Amino acid sequence: MTSSSKKPDAPARPGLYSRFIPREELSGFAAWKPGSFGDDPSLRPQAEPDPELLRREAELAARREAQRKLDELAQLESDRIEALRLSREGGYQDGYRDGLEALENFKQSFASQTSTQVGAIVKQLQGQFDALEQDLAQRLAGIALDLARQVVRTELRIQPALVVAVAQDALSTLLVSARHITLRLNPQDQALVASGCAELIAARQVRLVADAQIEPGGCRVESDIGLIDASVATRWQRAAAAMGRNDVWQAQAEAPDGESA
Repeated sequence: MTSSSKKPDAPARPGLYSRFIPREELSGFAAWKPGSFGDDPSLRPQAEPDPELLRREAELAARREAQRKLDELAQLESDRIEALRLSREGGYQDGYRDGLEALENFKQSFASQTSTQVGAIVKQLQGQFDALEQDLAQRLAGIALDLARQVVRTELRIQPALVVAVAQDALSTLLVSARHITLRLNPQDQALVASGCAELIAARQVRLVADAQIEPGGCRVESDIGLIDASVATRWQRAAAAMGRNDVWQAQAEAPDGESA
């Protein structure tokens, strides 16, 4: 029997040079182009780079990079130091300005406080001086009045005729239209006034009255229009009032033997 069937084809065997080679596994090759046969230097295999040269270049590049980093760090440090210096200088200037301002404020406050305290002290001292001056003036006035009192008493005792001038002044002060005039005197002075003021007493029709309550050296004039008190006590109070004193005349005490003490 003739077989007409055809045997199946055997599978094709891959060729010896049909394997795909990755680019990474290739070295020292160049792409082929038509017409590129010949002695083309670019088609020649390139020599492998020297490892020592590559190492030196890498070290040099590393040194340069390290130096660049160091320069950057140095510049940053210099900038930081400069910024710190400027900050310190600015802080010093601000602190100095603030210190001067605080000092000026303190000086003004201290001056104001001191002025107030000094003013209060001066005012207090002035008040004390015024009080002392017033007290001293009162004391001096009191001493002067005491001395004047002794002088008046001595003069009245030595010159009893002084009562004549007192009586004349009192009668002359009285208005001419006054009537019913009475002149009261101490009994010791009645005779002196009667003789010393005889004409005035007669002209004014004055009646003399002895009054033991009136101290020697003084008198009192009474009339229909008023009273004139010319006693020693009244005249003394007027003189004391002119000196700012409210001093009362003290009658001289009589000694047991009848002499003035």
